[in-house]
Amino acid sequence: MEKIYLDNAATTALRPEVATEMLAVLQNEYGNPSSSHSFGRSAKSKLELSRKTIAQFFKVSSQEIIFTSGATEANNWVLQNAVVNLGVKRIITSPIEHHAVLHVVEVLQKTHNIQVDYIKIKSDGTIDINHLVELLAQDIATLVSLMHVNNEIGTVTDLDQIAQICKQHSVYFHSDTVQSVGKERIDLQKTPVDFMVASAHKFHGPKGVGFLFVRKGISQKPLFYGGEQEKGIRPGTESLHNIVGMSKALQLAYEKLDEDREYIQNLKKYTIQKLQHHFPEVQFNGNENQTFYTILNVRLPLDASKSAMILFNLDMKGFAVSRGSACQSGSPRPSHVLEAFLDETNRAKPSIRISFSHFNTQREIDLLMEALLAL
Repeated sequence: MEKIYLDNAATTALRPEVATEMLAVLQNEYGNPSSSHSFGRSAKSKLELSRKTIAQFFKVSSQEIIFTSGATEANNWVLQNAVVNLGVKRIITSPIEHHAVLHVVEVLQKTHNIQVDYIKIKSDGTIDINHLVELLAQDIATLVSLMHVNNEIGTVTDLDQIAQICKQHSVYFHSDTVQSVGKERIDLQKTPVDFMVASAHKFHGPKGVGFLFVRKGISQKPLFYGGEQEKGIRPGTESLHNIVGMSKALQLAYEKLDEDREYIQNLKKYTIQKLQHHFPEVQFNGNENQTFYTILNVRLPLDASKSAMILFNLDMKGFAVSRGSACQSGSPRPSHVLEAFLDETNRAKPSIRISFSHFNTQREIDLLMEALLAL
């Protein structure tokens, strides 16, 4: 049975060039970057070259890039550091954030008695900017945490607009940019984001590695202790092959960005056209004019009884799609993102997330349509 992968918002296939680069490091650069001998110095050189390469894509200093195990760790660090070290007394976020933000905020609310305010979500799944401005009228030490691209429905938040609003109100701004890094150019010289996080496996790099951007001048303290790596913020011997792989993946992503984006945009349009042809009553979750080109969240006009088994049935036919975040795919609860703006009737209808990469083809979409029609 042919298997077709359309769940690229969950993770992506490793580019072959990245695998080659990582293998060379595993075989030849086994020195500890903290060691002073030639093996260690060589590894350290590779490490810092990767940091510099990543930094240049966002027009920041390499010293503002900290390597982590991924975005979940980075999000945890940002939120906890803000409360414990920066004196933040309130966090403003939205109910449609990734759980790597929401669950940390919930814990901090309980353990540190911080104030938490959630921005209203409009009926199209976008955040209410006016409500954010209203919340910021209250003079209190605040961190605003809003993702750039929603991982389930693909709605895009205007980073420039939010960053400028936060700057005007002298509050910190953190953005989970997991779905956009490597797929959208972000100029941090122009956009005054204070904290930004990313995971390599979302842009065809390896799993288990990511990075955190912390703007120069912001006080930083570690979450755990045991070494002086990463400016003492993230102790532990660096995973050099993963870091080099992430750097290579990001380099390739931006070199091929325009070509890949045009291809994926056309594939997404093709998918929408096919869905509308085969399912005239189909609806799309999120603002159609404000969704990212790699994500399509579809509400199918099928009987609600088919909702629970739709992913299983598609999987049995060889298709990998999801109904939301891979981190909660085993949960019986409906998507917290869809709950935030859909009424009960529409939430009961089967919704699936189709997420694309340059590896996908129109033929795969045609086969998906056949599978959906047979449900």
